[in-house]
Amino acid sequence: MLIDFRKKEAKIVFGRLLGLLFVPFMGARNFFYGEGKERKKMHKLWKRAAAGVCCLTLLFGMGACGKGDAPVSADPTPEVTATVAPTKAPVATEVPKATEAPKATEAPKTTEAPQVTETPEPTKEPVVRIEGTLKDAAADCGFSFGTVVSAYSARDLNYTMMVMDDFNSVTAANEMKAYSMLNQGMSQTSTNGMPAIDFSQADAIVSRAELLGIGVRGHVLVWDAYMSDWFFREGYKNDTPYVDKATMKKRLQYYIETVITHFETEFPGVVYCWDVVNEAVGDSKDDYDSSDARHIRTLRGSTENQFYNIIGDDYVELSFLYAKDVVEKLQKKNPEVSITLFYNDYNAYLPEKRDSICEVVKSINSYAKDANGKYRKLCEGVGLQSYIGGYGEQEGCLEDSHIEMIREAIEMYHALGVEVHVTEMAVRNYDPELMAEHAEFCGRLFDMYVALNEKERMITNISIWGINDNPDMSEYDGNYRQNSPYCGLYDEDCKKKDAYYKVLEAMTKTEE
Repeated sequence: MLIDFRKKEAKIVFGRLLGLLFVPFMGARNFFYGEGKERKKMHKLWKRAAAGVCCLTLLFGMGACGKGDAPVSADPTPEVTATVAPTKAPVATEVPKATEAPKATEAPKTTEAPQVTETPEPTKEPVVRIEGTLKDAAADCGFSFGTVVSAYSARDLNYTMMVMDDFNSVTAANEMKAYSMLNQGMSQTSTNGMPAIDFSQADAIVSRAELLGIGVRGHVLVWDAYMSDWFFREGYKNDTPYVDKATMKKRLQYYIETVITHFETEFPGVVYCWDVVNEAVGDSKDDYDSSDARHIRTLRGSTENQFYNIIGDDYVELSFLYAKDVVEKLQKKNPEVSITLFYNDYNAYLPEKRDSICEVVKSINSYAKDANGKYRKLCEGVGLQSYIGGYGEQEGCLEDSHIEMIREAIEMYHALGVEVHVTEMAVRNYDPELMAEHAEFCGRLFDMYVALNEKERMITNISIWGINDNPDMSEYDGNYRQNSPYCGLYDEDCKKKDAYYKVLEAMTKTEE
């Protein structure tokens, strides 16, 4: 059988695949015998055709499994929580005993009255679920709806169908981060002295998104956490001295320009924004210089921030300047290029960190001037990471005070004249007995988001990373503390939970 997916997705998949397959075959001669741009172009089209074949193989592979294996997300029938209680069968009436012939000396016995039939229990009405998809409901509220994907999740058919059904934005978990794309061996032998970049894993994710008509949040260009230490050293080796400031600035600029240009050139319009700098604001006084109102971290735990050490305390602003320059360069070649530049951070709704992030945005947007002497708006958005609740424990989860703090933070960031994305959202819950409370909390949270956008369009994207339950997760798994086992709108099999419908209901406009 063929999987019953939505007509819109079908049109995208078949239309793009046919185009991708037809053109490379027609240009096979150029692929093998052409020179220069022709051969490069045909090679690119062949790669996309291969990606299309892989994607459709995944989509239609379900057909061999039989109807019983069809994913829930492909079923257009809304789920029902309450099943209809069967009516009880009436108790059979007892057959009356035959009357005996009366004896001369006895009075006749009275026949036994038949037992009264039990009244059937009335049939319960099924709970009617609201219809629609998360992405369509979100669009009516003024924002796109996203989730996280990875090389691992791409192999899960249920997950892929879930993404196709409900999301129009995705973020790569790790594949687009610098430590994933930088290649040490190739960097050591590069002819121009600049770092070498391996785009293969990231390209696979962005190519699939392009094929399905889904936008990508680029995450992330500059992040000190887990950063390859050799990137900062002479010859890109592990034990050589760190390079000087001028060399490090050239490497940083080259990396940012190359990455943004690559994705816009290879997949035009797909990567619609970039988290330029991630999590640069420290949490404790040991993390930053106390005289710095921005609280730019010098340390992450016991690890020094080499961007800060080598480039200086303005490395955040400088990264945004490099990113803005390359976007404007691309726009001169093609006015349709549209890439929004974001600063992204966790705990961004907690008052002290929120205030520091506001100082960071102000500093970035007063860092460089244009030819007319006006400050350039380098930072155009704030990504408000939203891991909500206790870190590794139930205490602190599902508290309405968090909803109020998030609302205040969004309003403050919006007042700076920038977009707001709710990124990496996970509504933590560690107790399976609190599923109903978790669903109600999700509903109230999205009531707040919708109300803000009704007042004024403050949020342009919400991306959920804690999207599925994982009840078998070990307490030693980092995701246990980060997301929690029962955080999802879907269960571990990608089936929609009550939380899903509470979110959908909050985003669905009702007719007056």
